[in-house]
Amino acid sequence: MKGTEETGAAEQELGAEPKPGPGSASGTGAGSGADDSMSASPAPSRRPDRSGLIIAGGIFAACAALVGYGIMAGSGEDDDKPERKVPTATVTYEVTGSGTADITYQARSESGKAVVVEAATLPWRKTVAVPLGRQAIVSITLGEQGGEARCAVAVRGRHVQGATAAGEFGRATCSGALPRESGAEEREG
Repeated sequence: MKGTEETGAAEQELGAEPKPGPGSASGTGAGSGADDSMSASPAPSRRPDRSGLIIAGGIFAACAALVGYGIMAGSGEDDDKPERKVPTATVTYEVTGSGTADITYQARSESGKAVVVEAATLPWRKTVAVPLGRQAIVSITLGEQGGEARCAVAVRGRHVQGATAAGEFGRATCSGALPRESGAEEREG
């Protein structure tokens, strides 16, 4: 009797109707007044709805795949790298004279591209940072009016070379080798 009562209590907790046991008050005996057709059919078995779990699992897998792709794609080198610091030396270019001249000089450029100043009014002076190991160069070209102009190069305040251009379309070039990278270099950034 005790086992039937426990089973009935457990079924009530689960939401099912308790099954009458032998000797219970709601049995099918005479005088019970219960409809026999209702108690004879078994309660339909309900399976939990798992479609929500399957959908959630699919969404989770898609998110995990996207995060994994982002991590893998981000592990490569960036295209927007900051400019690396290059050891440089201070170079002063100077062109003296009168009138104008086209001036080409080397400045801070790892690729070696020169800066061009067209029809610069003389005298002209420019101090720039040039990467170590590069050549400090300044070239002058006079115009059709001619004249005379002198170029000079100083590396770290020390005069290295000078040259003179004279006459119509006269040319001159001054240069100085910069030391290779060492512990005493200047850093410009």
